[in-house]
Amino acid sequence: MAKARETEQAVKPNVFMRIGLFIKQIIDELRKVVSPTSKELFAWSFAVFVFVLFLMLIVTGMDLGLGKLTLWIFG
Repeated sequence: MAKARETEQAVKPNVFMRIGLFIKQIIDELRKVVSPTSKELFAWSFAVFVFVLFLMLIVTGMDLGLGKLTLWIFG
């Protein structure tokens, strides 16, 4: 029974080793990140801006349309 505990503890690293491994893995993943060029950043920012404006127009149109429909139904 004591031998089973020894192998179990040997396999499972302590909490500080796990935290260290986690931080190492984060740093390894961050090294893979590629920053966009200024041209790409502008293009994506413009695309997001246009998309948000489009969604705002849709929501505004639905709000006005449903408001008028509600007024027409309930007077």
